Amino acid sequence: MRLVVITGCLGLIGSYLTKKCLDLGWQVYGIDKITYAANKDLIDLFNTYDNFTFTKQDIAAIDYLPDCDYVINVAAESHVGNSIVESDDFIHTNVFGVKNLLDLIRRKQKNVVDPPIFLHFSTDEVYGDIESGSHAETTLLKPSNPYSASKASADMLILAWSRTYGVNYVIVRPTNNYGIGQYPEKLIPLSVKLLQRQKKIKLHDHGEPIRNWLHADDTSEAIVKIINSGAANEIYNISGGFEQKNKHTVQKIINSYFEDERDYLQYVDLHYVRDGQDVRYCLDDSKIRKLGWKPQKNFDDEILNIVKHYKHNFKW
Repeated sequence: MRLVVITGCLGLIGSYLTKKCLDLGWQVYGIDKITYAANKDLIDLFNTYDNFTFTKQDIAAIDYLPDCDYVINVAAESHVGNSIVESDDFIHTNVFGVKNLLDLIRRKQKNVVDPPIFLHFSTDEVYGDIESGSHAETTLLKPSNPYSASKASADMLILAWSRTYGVNYVIVRPTNNYGIGQYPEKLIPLSVKLLQRQKKIKLHDHGEPIRNWLHADDTSEAIVKIINSGAANEIYNISGGFEQKNKHTVQKIINSYFEDERDYLQYVDLHYVRDGQDVRYCLDDSKIRKLGWKPQKNFDDEILNIVKHYKHNFKW
């Protein structure tokens, strides 16, 4: 039986991963601070599983971790725009929260059971942008904004705690995740909400930045593959290989919303230029593919149902 602690279990990726682990019969100890972005409705769903335990905690303040095989840290402040306005919460959670978890692991008694592996969710943004080619796991980190800087800082702490204290780790760096259950500050649900309000979508930098899209279910399956492989002290990019310009993503959202072909320029505002905008992210994920993982979800197949969900399930 596997025992896993999952922080941020009520967020998009955390919730997909939590459900997948529960369905596998793993014992899951869920931790979530329940910020504005958390999906509180999921607590009732997860509580229908006998193998789920939940605690409301801030990872920067928590003082106890149960014995387990993995501490999977998905908890994070993650919206770049918020970090540009004010970065304090990002430093608190993404840096001090990670340090606290690392210290709780390193202080665990080793005379009963081995300490857990710290499986940490980083981001493709720690590498910065790249106009052509792709980033490997060994690429120098070059974050462009306060959010990605906080995530890169956490990665450095993990490597240092591993070398100094012997904490075993896995760092994963996934690309843009999408799926049902995402808070409407991210591009897909936000665009739907703006269309509902008959407001124009502020498409930054004329929609030219390129992003790679990966379904949260595929990301969760990648984590299961890593855990089942027994890998430790490794870094894995998780990408999937599907990329497109933001304007093309928004075009697909608009077409899905109206269920016909529309001129997207009627529904967007192209006047906004975002500070620290990365022009393109791209990851080489050949390392994790060697574990037998590959994405199963296709963006163009999924987008219609996702847009329909947000269209008919308003969230403040």
